[in-house]
This record gives sequence, C-alpha cells and structure tokens, in this order.
Amino acid sequence: MKKLIACTSLMFGLFGGASIASAAECGSVTIASMNWQSAEVLSNLDKIILNEGYGCNAEITVGDTVPTITSMAEKGQPDIAPEAWIDLLPDVVKKGTDEGRIIKVGSPLPDGGVQGWWIPKYFADAHPDIKTIPDVLKHPELFPDPEDSKKGAVFNGPQSWGGTVVTAQYYKAFGAAKAGFTLVDTGSAAGLDGSIAKAYERKEGWVGYYWAPTSLIGKYPMVKLEAGVPLNSTEWKRCITVADCPDPKPSAWPVDTIVTLVSKPFSGRAGPEVMDYLSKRSWSNDTVSKLMAWMTDNQASGEEGAKHFLKENAEIWAKWVSPAAAEKIKAAL
Repeated sequence: MKKLIACTSLMFGLFGGASIASAAECGSVTIASMNWQSAEVLSNLDKIILNEGYGCNAEITVGDTVPTITSMAEKGQPDIAPEAWIDLLPDVVKKGTDEGRIIKVGSPLPDGGVQGWWIPKYFADAHPDIKTIPDVLKHPELFPDPEDSKKGAVFNGPQSWGGTVVTAQYYKAFGAAKAGFTLVDTGSAAGLDGSIAKAYERKEGWVGYYWAPTSLIGKYPMVKLEAGVPLNSTEWKRCITVADCPDPKPSAWPVDTIVTLVSKPFSGRAGPEVMDYLSKRSWSNDTVSKLMAWMTDNQASGEEGAKHFLKENAEIWAKWVSPAAAEKIKAAL
C-alpha cells in the first residue's frame, strides 16, 4: 500500500510539475482585439481557451489592423493577432516574417474575407439564372431605384470604405450606367444595413456592396455574385482600387487572406499544445456570421459571445484543443 501511495505521489508530482511548467512557459499573453465584431469575439475565445485550457495568463489589448500588425512586425508585440487581414499590409507582414519577428499560424477564417456585390438569398432562389454581375445588369427592372423606378440601383457603402471605392470602379468597369442603373450612396454603415433590411421585409430585389463574415449576413442570408470574369491582379492594383482612375476594366474581387499572427518570442515559449491549438482553431464564415447575429440581437459583448459559442458548439471547438484542455474548459463553463 505504501508503495502504491509513493508511486501515485510520484506520478502526481511528475504530471503536476509538467502542468505547472506548461503554465509557466505560456505565462503572460497579450491578445490583440481588432475593432470589429468577428475579431472581438475571436480574441475573447482565445483568451478563455488559453487561460482555462492551458493555464496561460492571457489579457486582451484593443487595437486596429495597421498599428497592431506594424507593432508585431517591428517589436514582436502583442503576442497574438487572432484575425489579421494581412492583404492590407503585405509589405509589413513580409518584412516581419523575413526578419523573424512574426509567424503565420493557420487561418481562423479559411473561407477568407469575402467582399463584393451581393443579392438576397430569397431573390437568388427565385432567379437561378442570375449568378453574375453581368446577369444582374441585364435586368434593371428587378432592382428598382427607390428614387426612380424606371432605373435599377446598386447600393454602395460609406465614402470612407475601401469597398466603396471598388464598388464605384466596378460600376464604371461593368458599364452599369449604360445598363440603366444608378449608384446609390447609402451614407453610412447603418444606411447600407437598413437598405438590406428593408428589401428583406418587402422581399424586393436588391444588389450592392457587402462583405462576410458579418452579423447582418447571419441574420439576412445573402448570395455573393460572381464577377463573370477572372481575377486580373494587375488591373486590380492599377485602377479598380484607385478612386480617381478613369478607365477600370472588369476583374473578379479577390478573397482577402486572413491568418493568425504570432510573435516569434511567444511561439518559442508557448509550448507545442498552445501552438497546435492556434493552428487548428478556425470556423466558417457562416458559423461566425450566425454567432455575430446572436450577439447583435442580444447586445452581447465579445466575451459573452465567446462563452455562448463555447457552450453551444462543443462539437466544433473540442477538435481544436487537447482532450485534457477540453475537459478543463467545459468545467470552467
């Protein structure tokens, strides 16, 4: 019996010591939370999982894309940027990775950030022949301008958005004016969202700029139109993304690459289990859009959204973590 107790104590000491060592290795962690909903909930999800599942001491720091990625590439801080849209700063990211300050660890959104022109799903179901932007432009009567029913309307976003610039250039490139469409300035994010909500309430035709993942698409399912032409990267850089370029040519809208960025120092001390989690942790645009719709309807914070996801979707997140971590996280919830 004494031998059994001694053996058990030794085993506990070994495994307990390993657990303490693992926590010590992980230590303090800074997680960047960007100023949009999907990034906010993901940063809180990482915080809960790292703290409860792996014994880290993770804290969230609020930032935005440009300053966060630049700081990581130059200084190695913060430790983790869970949802980094790296196509916005390709040169900065390349410099940071080349100089060994940051590494890319999987993708939280393997579908990518999807921008373009969209139509409501109910409309797409009723008109299976309309799949591309040229298909839409053949039928201005199906997308009536609220100010002039004889014309069609393409709804654009606020003037400060990059997607608004591209939509205005698309309008020229695809010959939407000649096809009988006007370009509607919705004035704000709320105005753009409101135009979609109104179309849904009335089951009317609608076409315009939007992106995913978003809470609105979680609430009002939309279908992205194909451009009807392949991606022309040269044309995209030359003219489509340049507001005052007079002669844009049609091109597909590229999918934005989204990765998790980790500082090199943290990757070295985090331990293989934590890095394995960060490499596996991903969800579909549909999953996160529905979660954001729940957050919006319930006025939930990023932390509340993360806890709701963990409670309701164990079949998804349990695959990201070790069995031991999964049990600890479930117990904490």
